[in-house]
Amino acid sequence: MDTKESLASAWSSLESHWLIPTTGTALPKVPGYSVLRWTLSPLLRPIVNIKIIGANHIPRKGAVILAANHLSHVDPIMVIASARRPVRYLAKDGHFRNKALAAVMRITGQIETKRDEGGSQALSSAADVLASKGTLGIFPEGTRSKRTEPPFLLPGKTGVARIAASYPDTVVVPMALIGTRKMMEANKDKFPKLWKRVTMNVGKGVTWLEWLGHEQGGAMNAEQLSKLLTLEEHEVRTALAGLYRKFTDQLMASMKALGAP
Repeated sequence: MDTKESLASAWSSLESHWLIPTTGTALPKVPGYSVLRWTLSPLLRPIVNIKIIGANHIPRKGAVILAANHLSHVDPIMVIASARRPVRYLAKDGHFRNKALAAVMRITGQIETKRDEGGSQALSSAADVLASKGTLGIFPEGTRSKRTEPPFLLPGKTGVARIAASYPDTVVVPMALIGTRKMMEANKDKFPKLWKRVTMNVGKGVTWLEWLGHEQGGAMNAEQLSKLLTLEEHEVRTALAGLYRKFTDQLMASMKALGAP
């Protein structure tokens, strides 16, 4: 059985195939998060009907990825308000066109991404968060589910796996948001119905390296990883793509098991 060190070393030998570089830009500080937490949260707590299960699964320090299903515009707010630490989301530049909304986004540390710069820029911005030992919020579905009937959960996109693989010791925590669609349904509700019950079910996290070596996960050992170095570039890409897809599918299955509708 491989040790963690031997598996990590074998994975590192493939770095040129999986590394997502940072943008090189320092993340802005988020003093607004603390201000809002200690002023706005006490005011909203008696009003907002939210139940959090498994909050202890969210690490209090170190890099972490919080992966949740996406049903409503209030989803990131629910995660940010409940995580007990600053959470940064990648937000499309369109969300920053409204001055008031843009101000809130910036003081809470949300990161603007440009549509015309493509997915690689977004992944590098995500890498900035993890490189700084921060908390990255992500919706693996890639968009808010627009289904009108259950099941609402969409297939996950592999960006979450790619960023986890690039920071293989980062804990990826699955989360299920239940009830946010009823709180604020897209294209119907202009304001959230704060009295509607929302449940956030947080599962136990796993790092990429833990998953990679687990027999029910990637089922890879150091020798198998080392053999990838002998393959052609396109063969390595195909092998890694298979791992990314499997990781993502199992993450989505975990979210479903936690109750994601």
